[in-house]
Amino acid sequence: MDRSEGFGERLLGRLLDRAHEMPPQLIAPLIADEVARVGGREVSILLQDYARELLVPLPGRGLRVCNPQDIGGSPAGRAFLTASCVEVERTGGVRMYLPLLDGSDEVGVMALTLDTVDDDDRRLLRRVAALVADMLITKHAYTDQFFQARRREEMSVAAEMQWSLLPPLTMSVPQVAVGGAVEPAYDIAGDSFDYALNDDILHAAVIDAMGHGLDAATMATVAIGAYRHARRAGISLAEKYAFLDQAIAEQFGPDHFVTAQMMHLDTTRGLFTWVNAGHPTPLLIREQQVIQRLEGPTTLPVGLGGERPSISEIQLKPGDRVLCYTDGVIEERDSGGESFGEQRLIDCVNRFGRVKSGMRASALQLSHILKQQRGGRTSDDATLFLIEWRGSSTSHLALQPG
Repeated sequence: MDRSEGFGERLLGRLLDRAHEMPPQLIAPLIADEVARVGGREVSILLQDYARELLVPLPGRGLRVCNPQDIGGSPAGRAFLTASCVEVERTGGVRMYLPLLDGSDEVGVMALTLDTVDDDDRRLLRRVAALVADMLITKHAYTDQFFQARRREEMSVAAEMQWSLLPPLTMSVPQVAVGGAVEPAYDIAGDSFDYALNDDILHAAVIDAMGHGLDAATMATVAIGAYRHARRAGISLAEKYAFLDQAIAEQFGPDHFVTAQMMHLDTTRGLFTWVNAGHPTPLLIREQQVIQRLEGPTTLPVGLGGERPSISEIQLKPGDRVLCYTDGVIEERDSGGESFGEQRLIDCVNRFGRVKSGMRASALQLSHILKQQRGGRTSDDATLFLIEWRGSSTSHLALQPG
């Protein structure tokens, strides 16, 4: 067995070894230095802003600080939305845009210029980008620099709380994918969602705490914390409802409540079960069109002492998506005072579905389209959460490549 260190291993190993104890402010020059070893220049690290409209440059010694790039209309944005490398021929070389993937969630894009590009360059730089993404996620946890780079306007305290509470906005594995979007990004308060893939069961919840500002954000924080505690205890959907109900009632009293949608998806069979606690009815999307409202028994919002809820269920087909949303999506009023309404939401989903896109892009683009259709207004929190059952197996991923 040849155990000698090749060029690619040396490059990745050096990057990993040097990053181990590297303070956050030196990550930028470290990345630029290592990329230069493969002939890369004009290196930029582009992070998605909180509104998820732009990719904004991370400043740092050795990095090229360019103008923010439009997620919906630039090569960098295309790499971000498709999670694939985009190459642009230009005078003096090839500009490469590589998605920075943390698992299946996206951190941003790494851009660099090479004189020429071959398959060896693509393979090595794809791996470098994956390592850079992991480094950024790790260092992100103990510095404010990356938060500050992503901000395009002032953020409310309530929004600070909510963003720190949210899980990764997308997850994609062979059996299932999820994607979420929240508006207004810099002033979100009472809306939130959470999920976890535990063995073959996807656990998910979407919540909407009554009120606005810090009061709503505080209630949402308690609700999500209680949900995670209940989920990790391995209890049923009905028991999760009872646990959240008790937590909100004890903490905030009888005049406060949180609407909630709590769900399980068996990722091997496609059986989808849910409890609706005063929340808007989810929509079932098949072949990019809404085919059904997932109606069923509802119970009182958590905090109001509802009875043990009934469990609804439906058998999904591979490729089916379930869209959950909060009432701010459909209750926004236009300039004439008319409510946006569920039917206009369905119409937007159906029109949007004509262009099939992956989960990474779907929740983001649908949120932006709906905001445009509402005249750019989001006077109340408006959250979308998509679940897609793919029905594929993951057993091959555990096998060692030959």
